[in-house]
Amino acid sequence: MANYRIAPSILSANFAKLGEEITAVIDSGADIIHFDVMDNHYVPNLTIGPLVCEAIRPLTQAIIDVHLMVEPVDRIVPDFAKAGANIISFHPEASRHIDRTIGLIKEQGCKAGLVFNPATPLYYLDHVLDKLDLVLIMSVNPGFGGQKFIPEALEKLKAVRKRINATGKDIMLEIDGGVKVDNIAEIARAGADTFVAGSAIYGAGKDSDPHRYDSVVAALRSELAKA
Repeated sequence: MANYRIAPSILSANFAKLGEEITAVIDSGADIIHFDVMDNHYVPNLTIGPLVCEAIRPLTQAIIDVHLMVEPVDRIVPDFAKAGANIISFHPEASRHIDRTIGLIKEQGCKAGLVFNPATPLYYLDHVLDKLDLVLIMSVNPGFGGQKFIPEALEKLKAVRKRINATGKDIMLEIDGGVKVDNIAEIARAGADTFVAGSAIYGAGKDSDPHRYDSVVAALRSELAKA
């Protein structure tokens, strides 16, 4: 089976006990903590910043994958790097100079990712793909959790998978938006290897599970085994 990674989005977690929520999903077998940053400017919502990242960093050895939905992006990159982010991803529309922003992220010691909204064309990859560690395809329009998966994202995933394979490099291909137990296998077959799931995981937690999320993470793994 391919090396699939499950990345719960803490946007859907219970913020009154965020530390416990993060520990529980990792103990349940998730791989990455997905950290959604929204600025009420680039997207119509306001979420969390570097101080929260800094607060959760000591709680887990898991990768913290910071998705910046902010504009401008360069100013805040060093703050998240210092706060303990491992991967920092941004939207091409939020940067005046995409190559420079990628370089800034790398200079700060983090891996760099580029994020594509449903209507963002893939030509932004033409001159920077070999410098990236991650490509994130949004299968909803960014700004809010709990949205339905946009099926056209599957074709976009297939196109990016071809580009990545052609480079011969180990570049993660992540999907974010509406990922659930009933569609994760189809998404994996389209080429994704890293799966952001917010409400599908945090909304399914049961106190009867030893770590609250054992059942849903196991169900996602079971579906991925069929891909």
